[in-house]
Amino acid sequence: MLSRLFAPKAKVSAHCDLPCGVYDPAQARIEAESVKAVQEKYQANDDSDFRARAITIKEQRAELAKHHVSVLWSDYFKPPHFEKYPQLHALVNDTLKALSAAKASNDPATGAKALELIAEIDRIFWETKAA
Repeated sequence: MLSRLFAPKAKVSAHCDLPCGVYDPAQARIEAESVKAVQEKYQANDDSDFRARAITIKEQRAELAKHHVSVLWSDYFKPPHFEKYPQLHALVNDTLKALSAAKASNDPATGAKALELIAEIDRIFWETKAA
């Protein structure tokens, strides 16, 4: 009975415990820069232990970059942004797919492609902040 009395009346969720309203594509960019740097280091090193660690780190960083892009898409960008930038849905989708490709590849070109797309999200983000 006490558990029903003190049970929460509404369920809420956010990207963090306390919705801060602080969003920045720089978080995704920094993680994607790590992905590309690790891909380059992987290519320059033949040590199998080093390469195994590099793959683990690259995959973790790619997943973090995907998370940050997803948070922008689901929590920051609103209908007026999508109206003004009709390409935004496709851009976010393409960016997430590029990050998945970088996660699965050791070719620095895949990391560079993800960074290129994140830069476009960054441009749109700062235009919306200035408006």
